[in-house]
Amino acid sequence: MLTDSRHAAIVRRVQETGGASVADLARLVAVSESTIRRDLKTLNGRGLLRRVRGGGAGTGSAGADPAAVTPVRRPASKQRIAVRAAALVRDGDVVVLDSGTTTALIARELRGRAVTVITASVAVLDELRDDPATELVLLGGVLRRSCHLLAGSLAEDALRRLRATVCFLGASGVQPDGSVMDATGTEVPAKRAILRAAPHVVLAADETKFPGTGLVPVATAAAFTTLVTSTSSDPQTLGRFRHAGSDVITV
Repeated sequence: MLTDSRHAAIVRRVQETGGASVADLARLVAVSESTIRRDLKTLNGRGLLRRVRGGGAGTGSAGADPAAVTPVRRPASKQRIAVRAAALVRDGDVVVLDSGTTTALIARELRGRAVTVITASVAVLDELRDDPATELVLLGGVLRRSCHLLAGSLAEDALRRLRATVCFLGASGVQPDGSVMDATGTEVPAKRAILRAAPHVVLAADETKFPGTGLVPVATAAAFTTLVTSTSSDPQTLGRFRHAGSDVITV
């Protein structure tokens, strides 16, 4: 695994769980514990996590023992965003859902709806696998366990051939100039294929993604028909989206 991808996987795991031990992270990314300790020191220096005794913790958990850290609570705004985003979907629509916690919550809101959902996200699959009302199309690819995603050329090729009504993207960060970022770069080709799969493209991102993190730009604000976000998201960035022609919905 490349260093940038490894760092992104570490940060993602710490964000999802609130804290992780050196041993757990070493197993996750298949490197030595000494490498993980160097990675944690680097990521701590960049402000992406806290280097604590025995591992790493979220930036709000300084000094916590990763073995005792409780899972990070998702911002309440994520749920509000998911509800509002799902309201953009009409019965009969074909919906593409990107990976991420917010898009998984959107999937939950679509349960019981007469829609078709296309996704490479295992989290979305878990939300809809037992819902008889929803037609679920799972894209192929290589399972990336660190981000619960099927990725690679199989998923990207399938997305290029599919046409949907509306698609929802997540992001690891949204820069003040409106650039939508990905944490690793490995998901960028699939995200760009999603952007081309439907005429209505929605970015769903809570306030923590402004600016959030990211290594590789996915698209500019002009690529998105709609932005659904929190009322507390950075006003300057929201202005960029409005100027680019996006419908900005805050909840």
